[in-house]
Amino acid sequence: MGDLAEVVVKIVADENIPFVEEGFGEFGEVRLLAGRRVTRDDLSDTELLVVRSVTKVDAALLEGTAVRFVGTCTIGTDHLDLDYLRERGIVFASAPGSNATSVAEYIVAVMLQLGQRLRVRLRDMTLGIIGVGNVGSRVERRARALGMNVLLNDPPLARETGDPKYLPLENVLAASDIVTLHVPLTKDGPDPTWHMVNEEFMGKMKHGAWLFNSSRGAVHDTSVLRAARNSGEVGALYLDVWENEPDIDIELLRVTDIASPHICGYSADGKVAGVVMIHRAACKFLGVASDWNPTAKLPKPQVPTATLADCSQHSEDVLRELVLSTYDYEGDDRRMREMIDMPTAERSKHFDALRKNYPCRREFANTEVRLEGKGKQLAPVMQGLGFTVV
Repeated sequence: MGDLAEVVVKIVADENIPFVEEGFGEFGEVRLLAGRRVTRDDLSDTELLVVRSVTKVDAALLEGTAVRFVGTCTIGTDHLDLDYLRERGIVFASAPGSNATSVAEYIVAVMLQLGQRLRVRLRDMTLGIIGVGNVGSRVERRARALGMNVLLNDPPLARETGDPKYLPLENVLAASDIVTLHVPLTKDGPDPTWHMVNEEFMGKMKHGAWLFNSSRGAVHDTSVLRAARNSGEVGALYLDVWENEPDIDIELLRVTDIASPHICGYSADGKVAGVVMIHRAACKFLGVASDWNPTAKLPKPQVPTATLADCSQHSEDVLRELVLSTYDYEGDDRRMREMIDMPTAERSKHFDALRKNYPCRREFANTEVRLEGKGKQLAPVMQGLGFTVV
C-alpha cells in the first residue's frame, strides 16, 4: 500500500453522506453536490464518484468524463448500470449489509406499533419474509426473538442451498399474517421483482394480512396496492419506499397506515458503516492504506441505558415501550403525512428534505439494558432484538 500524501484526485460526493468530506478528503479535493442533481458536466475532471441510491449512474452521466471509480454507500445497485461500468473498466463498489440492522430494527418497531394499534400480539402471528439476505435474515432473527412464527421465501437461496425451509411464494403468502419484502429490484433473470406485488400476488395473500415494503418502490404496483388497501384485502400497510420517488402517489400515502420517506436504513450507524465500506474500497482502488472510521464521533443514543424489572417474559408492552423510546418512529410518519396537505409542487421537495434532515437514530446495540428480578427472563428476547444486555 502507498502513502496517502501521494494521492491527489478529484472526488464528487453526495452531500447527504455523513463524514464523506472528512474521509475522502484524504485522497484529494471533495466537491459535495445534491445527489439528484449530479450532471455529466459536474464530472468532467472527476475521478471518484461517491453516491447513494438517488443518483442514476449510467452512460448518460459518465460518458466522456474522467470517472474511474464509483462507490455507492447503499446495499442496492439497481441505480448503477453495472454492464456499462464493466464495459468502460470503471471500478465500482457497494455496501451490502451496511444498513441491514437498521432496516430490521425499523421493521420491528413498525410491527410493535401496529400490534398496539390493532390490539394484536405479535407472538400469535405468522410473519412471511420475502427475501432472506442481509436484511431479511436479520428480520427473521428478531421476529423469532419476539416469539413469532416465521416463514421464508427466497428462490435464489432455495436453488443454491436446497434447504426446504425456503418455501414457495404462494405457500408463504397464503399462511402469513404479515408479509415483509426484502428483495433487490430486478426486471430480468429467473426471479424478477419489478411489480412483484401485483394482482396475482394479492390473490395469493391471506385476506386482511399486513404488507410491508422497505426494499424498492417499484417492487409494488402502486395502483394495485392502493386498491388492495382500500378494499381491505390488505389489512394494514407500511411503506418506506415508493414508486417515482420523490414524486410519490399521495393517494397511496393517504391509505398507508405507517409511512416513511425511504429512511429505514438511515440509522447513524448504518450510514457510517456504508461510507466506511466505500472508503475502504477506494483505498484498495488507489493502492493506499487508511484506518479512517468516524463511528466514535456519532452522538450518544437517545436512551443510553434502561432497566427492566418484574415483567413477564412475553410482555410485548414492555418491549414496545423500550423500542419506541429509542427513537421517535411515529414522528417519521407524522412528518411524512405533511405532504398530503401541501401544494403539489412542494411535495417532492418535502420528501427529499425529510431524508436530508433525518434525525439521528442509533441502533439498539447502543442501548444497554439492565434486567432485574423477573425481568431477567427477557434476556434472550433483548439479545435477539439486538440490545446490549448488562
